[in-house]
Amino acid sequence: MKNKTKSISDSGSKEDEADTVYLLAKELAYDVVTGQTDNLAAALAKTSGNDIVQFAKAVKISSPDIDGKVCRTKADSTKKFPLYSDETHTKSGTEGRTSLCGDNGGSIITTGGTNASETEQVFRDFIRATLKGDGSKNWPKSSGKGATNNDNAKAVAKDLVQELNHDEKTIVAGLLAKTIEGGEVVEIRAVSSTSVMALELWVCWLL
Repeated sequence: MKNKTKSISDSGSKEDEADTVYLLAKELAYDVVTGQTDNLAAALAKTSGNDIVQFAKAVKISSPDIDGKVCRTKADSTKKFPLYSDETHTKSGTEGRTSLCGDNGGSIITTGGTNASETEQVFRDFIRATLKGDGSKNWPKSSGKGATNNDNAKAVAKDLVQELNHDEKTIVAGLLAKTIEGGEVVEIRAVSSTSVMALELWVCWLL
């Protein structure tokens, strides 16, 4: 195990911090592969915004298909999509800026431009525009109109559980554990179906 040391209080220790990080990584991986949405949301809410950004980068590199299934914005046919921003605004015909993962514009947004999107946006867009590329904003909660406690953590958890197939969940579990436990992801090659079993065994070993 790679120890990942963050800033800690004087009353704590590096060993305690490493144990806490390891347990969080274990919990995240377990909740993904077992489909426990509420537990996963709670664990993600404990995860730093920066770690979520690193996880998203790993997903984008290793499995673009997964990236396209998480935080996918929605809209009714012929309408415009919400546009990821650092704050949620009241939706109107010309206003669709949002900081909520997977926000639904419904039939409200009718005009594109600088405040709406012609096409759906996904995880990488959410990370870039809403989490500001470094996790400094909107994690685990969005900001602005209609924000609720840990709403972004809950939305990401829901997508990871409901939108991914078994193999994709296994990949995500491994990437979450790798990211949270420690070590920067420099390059992760795409995981083929033939290597999923090996990754599953690794995740089981971690648990």
